[in-house]
This record gives sequence, structure tokens and C-alpha cells, in this order.
Amino acid sequence: MTFAAMMLVAIALDIMLGWPDGLYRRIGHPVTWMGAAIGRLEALLNARSASERARKARGAGVAVLVIGSCAGLAGLAQGALPPGVWGVLLGGIVAWPFVALRAMHDHVAAVILPLEAGDLARARHEVSMIVGRDPNCLDAAGVARAATESLAENTSDGIVAPVFWGIVAGLPGLVAYKAINTLDSMIGHRSPRYAAFGWASARIDDLANLIPARMTGALFALVSARPRAALDCMARDARLHRSPNAGWPEAAMAGALGVRLSGPRIYEGAVTQEPWVNGACPDPAPADLRKGLALYRRAMGGMTVIVALLAVVGL
Repeated sequence: MTFAAMMLVAIALDIMLGWPDGLYRRIGHPVTWMGAAIGRLEALLNARSASERARKARGAGVAVLVIGSCAGLAGLAQGALPPGVWGVLLGGIVAWPFVALRAMHDHVAAVILPLEAGDLARARHEVSMIVGRDPNCLDAAGVARAATESLAENTSDGIVAPVFWGIVAGLPGLVAYKAINTLDSMIGHRSPRYAAFGWASARIDDLANLIPARMTGALFALVSARPRAALDCMARDARLHRSPNAGWPEAAMAGALGVRLSGPRIYEGAVTQEPWVNGACPDPAPADLRKGLALYRRAMGGMTVIVALLAVVGL
């Protein structure tokens, strides 16, 4: 089986269908299943009375258990696939929920419309669906900046990385990556509750995204109208970001659009003084967010072409 062809089927299904609301209401989504399991394990094992060392060990054990279980189940599913084209098609259907091109596009588009109409309350509500910071503290520029950052970072985490690992290692690689990313999003924080328990999950996520984040940044730059500016910004400012990986797609997006990203933000009532990426430029306006979404579409088109070429070579 060519894993690239399988991922091409998954991409096509996601673009055409997304993850239908009716299906979500009936069975949920595989990532929510992972999240439910992680939440139960965290509640059971992350005792505040335990020592930091014990919480680190328990958190590492949870990470190994969740990732190993998900990869093992995916391996069994892959082993059960028939050979040939039917295996590719069925594997693509199994992989379909783990890529999210359409959902990412729709979430950002939902922010743009009220932002352009001057409906800040609605724009804040929509951006709260895709970012963790306090939306009530954001003005229009802050909403546009938050949405642009989320678009850049989640293109890497939610699309390029799972496609990459699916091509490299098939269903086990794809599903293991989504388990890693879900662990990081739930417990890989620096807050008092998760700093020790989620330490291993955060480090594993950093490693899993090392290559995809840089690939995403390069992809944004190469399909942009300002490739040199995007590449220069990525080379100069990507390492300023608090994350070892998110800075690459964000810096490429910032350079391509001629705006600044990252910078200070408020989480749980506390201001975090993060450095600016492309700090000499202005905040993004609603028009810049729309340009960013167009850049995203071109980047995803380019990625799909690359996956199709790999599928042809593999076949």
C-alpha cells in the first residue's frame, strides 16, 4: 500500500465533507474519544498532593499508554486492510477524521465576517473557538492577530503534521501523532496543574512537530506573493516564539502578510510578555486575515499536489 495515496483519499474526503455534524452528534470524533480518555487518566493520576517527580513519572506513563494504545489500534486496523485499491480507499476513510483542512478554513472564515462588519462581540465569540486566550480582552486588531496566529500554527499541527506522519508511517503514525497533539493540547501546559504532569507530553509534541512546522513555514513562503519577505522573517524571528515549532509557520505568515504576530497576550487573567514576530510591522487588519486565509488555501493546494505526486510515485 502507498500511504501517500491513502492520505490523498483522506484529504479529498475532508475537503468535500469535513466531519459532518450529524456524524459528530451520533458518534463524536476520534480526537474527542482520545480527549475523554486523557481527561479521565489525568483526573485519576495527577494528584496535587504527589511530589513533582511522581507527577512527572505518572504523566510520562499516561503519554506512553495513550500514544501506544492509539498506535496499536491503528496498526491492527491497517493490518486488516485488503491489498490494492480497496485497501487504499478504506485506509483513507479511516484516516479521514484526522485531517482538518475544511474545519480550519471554516473556523477562520467565521471570524472574518463579523470582524469586517464591525461586530466585535461576535468576532470575539468566534475566535474563542480556536484560541486559548481571553477573547474579552481583545480589540479588533487583537482578534485578527489571534485568528491569524491560530491559522498559521494549526495548519502545521492540525493538517501538515498528521499528513506527514501518515505518509511516513501509515495509520499508526497518523493516529499516534493525533494522540501526541491531543495530549499536548490538554495537559502540555506550563500552569501549576500541568507543568509536571504534562512535561513529557509537551516534549514529545515538540519532537513530533519539529519537521512539519518547518515544512509548513516553507510552504506558506513559497506560495505567497512575498516569498523572500516570508523566508527572511522565518529565518530571523521564528526562534523568538515561545514555542520551538509554532514560530516557523507564524513567522512565515507574518512575513508573507507584512504584519506582526505573537507578542503580549492574556491567559487566565495573567499577561504573558511574549516577544513580537515581525515586530516592525502593524497588527493584522480584517483584510489581512482574509489574505491569510487565501494564503492558507494556496498552501493546502500545494500540499495536496505534493501528496498526489508522492502517491503516483508510490503506485
